[in-house]
Amino acid sequence: MTHAFYVYASYGFATLVTVAVTLWTWADGRARRRELASLEAAGIRRRSAHTKGGE
Repeated sequence: MTHAFYVYASYGFATLVTVAVTLWTWADGRARRRELASLEAAGIRRRSAHTKGGE
């Protein structure tokens, strides 16, 4: 086992973890947007959304 192997393996692992976290975050964001769209389509609004009655 050489130092170069250790360094390349470490960079490879760090890259793999970074890509995995990025893809997971992207997929979760898409899922949350779909969930929010379905809730809004069902008439459920966010508390921060303004209502027509001015409440």
